[in-house]
Amino acid sequence: MAYSRIAITLPRDILASLDRRARELHRSRSGLIVDAVRAFLTAPAAVREPRAAYGEDEVGTARREQLARDLARSPAERLHRAEQAARLARAARPPRPARQQIIGFDSYEDFYEWKRANRG
Repeated sequence: MAYSRIAITLPRDILASLDRRARELHRSRSGLIVDAVRAFLTAPAAVREPRAAYGEDEVGTARREQLARDLARSPAERLHRAEQAARLARAARPPRPARQQIIGFDSYEDFYEWKRANRG
């Protein structure tokens, strides 16, 4: 098998981890790098192909365009629209069922203090 020499630059912490692992496995640094590259090249394309950058898909594009439209509005208009959206969200939310709560007290005095504080 013919070999070629290359030069790569790695962060120091990665290189230190690589050297530690090579010593643990009694292998060379180059051997570990060859295994890693071989695993990368044999992985399915869906695994090794980089994904689009954040916001590059159609949803991200739509969100970026919406942000640009929102930023073109005045602060007062943005606040008004946010309040409208909050009202719509509250109206669309189904009502919550009534909550039941069990409260324990160590003494009657504790209960009495709680009852007095929570009248209403």
